[in-house]
Amino acid sequence: MATTVSTPQTDTRFFGHPRGLATLFFTEMWERFSYYGMRAILILFMTAPASSGGLGFSVATAGVIYGLYTSMVYLMSVPGGWLADRVLGQRRAVLYGGIGIVIGQFCLGVPGVASFYVGLIVLVLGTGLLKPNISTIVGKLYAEGDVRRDAGFSVFYMGINIGATIAPLVVGYVGQRINWNLGFVLAGFGMVIGLIQYVLGKRYMGEAGLEPIRPETPEARARQSRLMWAGAGAFALLIGVPAMLQAAGLIHLTAAAVGDAGGVMLVAVSIGVFAWLLSSKGWTPVERKRILAMVALFVACALFFAAYEQAGSTLTLLADRSTDNHALGWAFPSSWYQSLSAVFVVALAPVFAILWIGLGKREPSIPVKFALGLLLVGLGFAVVGVGALRAASGIKISPMWLVVTYFVHVCGELCLSPVGLSAFTKLAPAKVASLMMGVWFLGISAGEYIGGIFGSLYESFSPQSLFAIVAAFSIGAGVIMGLLVKPLKRLMGGVN
Repeated sequence: MATTVSTPQTDTRFFGHPRGLATLFFTEMWERFSYYGMRAILILFMTAPASSGGLGFSVATAGVIYGLYTSMVYLMSVPGGWLADRVLGQRRAVLYGGIGIVIGQFCLGVPGVASFYVGLIVLVLGTGLLKPNISTIVGKLYAEGDVRRDAGFSVFYMGINIGATIAPLVVGYVGQRINWNLGFVLAGFGMVIGLIQYVLGKRYMGEAGLEPIRPETPEARARQSRLMWAGAGAFALLIGVPAMLQAAGLIHLTAAAVGDAGGVMLVAVSIGVFAWLLSSKGWTPVERKRILAMVALFVACALFFAAYEQAGSTLTLLADRSTDNHALGWAFPSSWYQSLSAVFVVALAPVFAILWIGLGKREPSIPVKFALGLLLVGLGFAVVGVGALRAASGIKISPMWLVVTYFVHVCGELCLSPVGLSAFTKLAPAKVASLMMGVWFLGISAGEYIGGIFGSLYESFSPQSLFAIVAAFSIGAGVIMGLLVKPLKRLMGGVN
């Protein structure tokens, strides 16, 4: 009797999904534990006085560094996706990226400013390799037209948020109450656990993401090699030359100057990537239109995350300085609020999934969901702006102001973030699948950078004024996105 060979595309062993999804689920869960754990204490560590083990940075400096770090994490997804597509394959890229994350977190665990900056740089490189490529592997577990695909991304998204829920509670407590550096080390050990199970579970992923796309001719191979080494050399010069000049006393780098340079680079990379994509000759008319649609979704993504990702900057500063952080007579660390987003995602993601399915043919299109996401994140800042206005009188505000804000923000996130992940995998031409996933994270990178600018202004503006600006900015973007729904649907060529 013939035996049936199970492939990821026909496998249903993980709650009706391929068993390989479980491996990727737990890898991403522990990577997000590592990332959100360190993010929960990052700005608090930078602004804490040296006498308590912090770095003693001003809020303006810490906000710029925070925004630059979080934006560069996502910016490196673009070269990380390219390297996986062309050189490493997604599977090896995820492994090497995870190793880089471990090294970076352990560097943060060493006291000192130099080890802090080295740790951030290594974390940027490691996350840039891992983040876009693990999502691409998820997509490759499913055959073309497999109806389980969007649901698989929803399951995967739950792994992200389980890690993000646990991380601030554990790492935040250790960092704020015991030792900052020990908190970073604990975040690194989370990634170690994720890597161990990733290596042990590789057999369940079949051939998904195993091999890169090989150049078809010797000329193409040579061109690819030159591009790779030129990129590596440019990155080494970008980091190494300023560091050597600073060490020699020939220049004095400030956080503001480095942040400005990072902003220019983000704009240049964003324009360059889409200019290259749109000028390439190899696309079909449908693919070219879909790339145009992805430009609009990219901009909406950047604007959304400029507001949403202030959870680790302005909202954390409000929680730490102006909120009564007591429950049942017990004082809890201000970093714990950063678990709220993930808790609400875990609770509400099934509700939204049921809602979209229940609506059937009336389900909102991708552009409509993006517009809703922007409107809701703006509404959340309008709520917390009222709370900040009350805090201006000198009273400690109730935690409920932040709880409601995070709840509204998560409703917006569930309209945009998982939808965007799935949309980019469906809209992207097959030969640049990982690169386009990197472009999605590039949009988040741009948003993180803008959010860091807002964070650096926390002491320059009153919090209520700053939150009002963010609210107006986000709601205005949502209205514009709503006006573009019909033309975007035409460009997407049947992708809903």
